[in-house]
Amino acid sequence: MALTREKKRELVATYKEQIEKATALIFTDYRGATVKQIHSLRTKLREADAVYMVTKNTLLGIALKEAGYDMDLDGLLEGPNAVIFTSEDIGKSAKALKEWIKTEGDVVRLKGAILEGAVLDAKAAEALAELPSREQMLATLLSTIMAPATQLVRTINEPAASLVRVLQARVDQGQEAA
Repeated sequence: MALTREKKRELVATYKEQIEKATALIFTDYRGATVKQIHSLRTKLREADAVYMVTKNTLLGIALKEAGYDMDLDGLLEGPNAVIFTSEDIGKSAKALKEWIKTEGDVVRLKGAILEGAVLDAKAAEALAELPSREQMLATLLSTIMAPATQLVRTINEPAASLVRVLQARVDQGQEAA
């Protein structure tokens, strides 16, 4: 059954809304995946704050242009497509997809991605899974910021600690002599 013009407009609006909320779009080929597998992938990605949608290529292309992504998509909009609309934590979404593929088999294949206005091929899209999660990056940043302060506190406390050790050694000598 063909889609009505109204339904097509609704789909374009839905795609555009998801594109504008997403920090990256990851394109997948879902040929060979069962409905049950697609459902389990959607659930896994939802836990990573991402949305997985099977899309109509022509309508997705229109939505991308309306959202300001007027670029050559290098064949990303060919064949059956499902798109992951990622949240702020791109690494978390890509890792969730990679883990799912590892457990379910290679029924969903990466085709590419759009990240910050750049089109990535499949290999570069796979590299997104190697990115640290937002929490990991914040922890690293915090430890980098805290390192000089910690070192300063140790340096300031060292003379007093040395004095205490010298006095304790002197007390121990006095007790041995007595």
